[in-house]
Amino acid sequence: MDDPLAQARAFFLAGLDAYEAGRLADADRQFTAALALAPGRPSVLTNLGAVRLKLGRHAEALALLREALAQEPDNAEALGHCAAALAERGEPTEALALFDRALALQPARAALWTLRGSVLNELGRAPEAAASFQQALEQGGDAELNAYYLAGLSRLPPPPGAPRHYVESLFDGYAHEFDAHLVQALRYDAPRRLTQRLARAGRRYRQALDLGCGTGLCGPFLRELAGSVTGIDLSRNMLDRAQALGAYATLLQADVTEYLAAAPEGFDLVIAADVFIYVGALEQVFRHVSRVLPPGGTFCFSLEESQDGAELALRSSLRYAHSEGYVRRLALDNGLHLDAIERAPVREEQRQPIPGLFMWLSKA
Repeated sequence: MDDPLAQARAFFLAGLDAYEAGRLADADRQFTAALALAPGRPSVLTNLGAVRLKLGRHAEALALLREALAQEPDNAEALGHCAAALAERGEPTEALALFDRALALQPARAALWTLRGSVLNELGRAPEAAASFQQALEQGGDAELNAYYLAGLSRLPPPPGAPRHYVESLFDGYAHEFDAHLVQALRYDAPRRLTQRLARAGRRYRQALDLGCGTGLCGPFLRELAGSVTGIDLSRNMLDRAQALGAYATLLQADVTEYLAAAPEGFDLVIAADVFIYVGALEQVFRHVSRVLPPGGTFCFSLEESQDGAELALRSSLRYAHSEGYVRRLALDNGLHLDAIERAPVREEQRQPIPGLFMWLSKA
């Protein structure tokens, strides 16, 4: 095949196939090859930008999508992806303007109504956000996801947990910026706080289980406390970052509750730093942790503390908060003893501390 445009088309079509199949790295290679043979082609720029957006490479995605829009200002696909990239980069006002432009061109695109609602929620415009999520539902959007978003904006009973695909995509896109943003910008310190108390006790654990390990912020601390550390997370991109630390003997992509249901016994330390804010209801977690822990085993975790007395609440931030009474009840029901509790901020949000609970339990 000697015709460069024909070659570019072949790479482009291969990229579309890879993208549809979820092979993002392959899609990136194919679209990059197509762009090299057909520089400036808006369709290639748009699709390569969409791939890099999914890969969490937001600045690169934005540059590609803006180049596409410079040639085709009314390209609804490019407008939608560009808006999403701006939202990911913390530019909600600019993102909202592009979502509105895209939806003026294609008002039936349910996914854009959902993303627009998220941006409006971030801007503190809750009634408009709720209307956007409702519009997404009316256009056939993801019922579970939009109902979850709406629950965070209402006083209705919350769903028992966040949609799995929401959590997975959230952290896949967040992986590359996670450590710097969480630790530096949000003053997150849960891994150190949770493990510091254990270290002071001088105990050595045989096997530690890090639930929702993310990029592995707990890993180096746990490696000092345990002979072997296993990490569980839904996000493949997060696990790739954790792998590079070398602190984990095993890393598995799995839902926390589903993994615990089938986990082998023998973990004498189970830790969950800032994880239950996405798990929601904790009945199954406590039951399974109690099963895997031997007598004397340790279970420690952090929570956002519910401020209105509710055992379980879904906040407009789309994170769950739990009450101390709820945790005490679950501990009692599952043969776990509350050894210590501390109240301290779990992180900051818009420079305001988020009240948190840090709890250390042991198996009776």
